[in-house]
Amino acid sequence: MDIDSTHFNTVVDGMRKVVKDGTGSFSQINNITFCGKTGTAENPHGDDHSIFISFAPKDDPQIAIAAFVENAGYGSTTAAPIASLMTEKYLNDTIADTPHRQWFENRILESDFIHKEGEEH
Repeated sequence: MDIDSTHFNTVVDGMRKVVKDGTGSFSQINNITFCGKTGTAENPHGDDHSIFISFAPKDDPQIAIAAFVENAGYGSTTAAPIASLMTEKYLNDTIADTPHRQWFENRILESDFIHKEGEEH
């Protein structure tokens, strides 16, 4: 099915608003116009799946990421931070040395997405 290109700017603007003012706002990247859409897929067998699709920079995209993390909850809490960090690393070759970004990176690096709390490893 073809989608008329007249709708593209509306979608791009909406994805920018998600990161600027919406559910993805916690994942903003300084000096990069990051666009994305959070999502959560219900899982009848366990915790919900975390989803985030994104691209950056808005006006000259250099990277696009689709992050799906099984059993990791809301898109804004796991998949969006992962995509944000990957985007920043790709575009800047580093993660900003600010308390927020360092906390963000450590939170993801220290997370165990395989084992649930209370399970033996």
